[in-house]
Amino acid sequence: GRDEVRVFVRYPEEERRTLESLDGMRIRTPGGVEVPFSEVAEANYGRGFSAIRRVDRNRTINVTADVNKDNVDLEAIKRDLTSFLDQAVRDHAGVSYTLEGEAREQRESFGSLQVGLLFVLFAIYALLAIPFRSYLQPLIVMSVIPFGVAGAMLGHIIMGMSLTIMSIMGMLALSGVVVNDSLVLVDFVNQRRREGVALREAIERAGIARLRPVLLTSLTTFAGLMPLIFEKSTQAQFLKPMAVSLGFGVIFATVVTLLLIPVNYLLLEKLRQLFGRAPGPAAVTDTAA
Repeated sequence: GRDEVRVFVRYPEEERRTLESLDGMRIRTPGGVEVPFSEVAEANYGRGFSAIRRVDRNRTINVTADVNKDNVDLEAIKRDLTSFLDQAVRDHAGVSYTLEGEAREQRESFGSLQVGLLFVLFAIYALLAIPFRSYLQPLIVMSVIPFGVAGAMLGHIIMGMSLTIMSIMGMLALSGVVVNDSLVLVDFVNQRRREGVALREAIERAGIARLRPVLLTSLTTFAGLMPLIFEKSTQAQFLKPMAVSLGFGVIFATVVTLLLIPVNYLLLEKLRQLFGRAPGPAAVTDTAA
């Protein structure tokens, strides 16, 4: 049934006490004839493993090491190790390798973060589409997110840091932060257009009226993260990549927002007119006396 029964097939003890007994062991050939072991094989003696471990019926061996992350670049070590192991595997057929431990946890975390990213983007889109009552205007607001991610990567380069799982989590949080400035601009343009202001004039007013709030919001956010970004203590090193992603991503995205969002808004309205769509938030004013 479900019970496991181990069966051992052995020579009698007197025939397997010494290594010399190996030479006299009889081997049955495909033709049914028994010949001495020494006639069909050659034994080489060397060091062996004290225990044999198998994973999925494959013999495995674990090679472990501890890394001082304060002195070395762990990602650079993994890249060098991977290139070395790839070459070693090509030279030895039937051999494969996997990076386990922290590397495996990182792979699993990246997989879950991909699902989290899709959920975050969908949630942001839905929360913007409801008040805007538009399927396209949320895309204008969200168009700044890739530039925020680029700013986060640029921040890691400036700080001389490698991307970690905390850096990616910071970028996820950044996706919800960088849309604030573009949301302010788009909402202001919508309000002016509902008042009957022309499209280009509404966009120009938005850039002038919201310049100070947008800059102050981003600068205060970066200022609040500065103590953690420039902290040297060991305890802060774990959260530092997240702070770098948030701080530099917000600053870079702010500069892009002030230029990109007005242009995207104008392009969207031009496309509406090109394809004969009704104007966006601009209300039709009653000019009747």
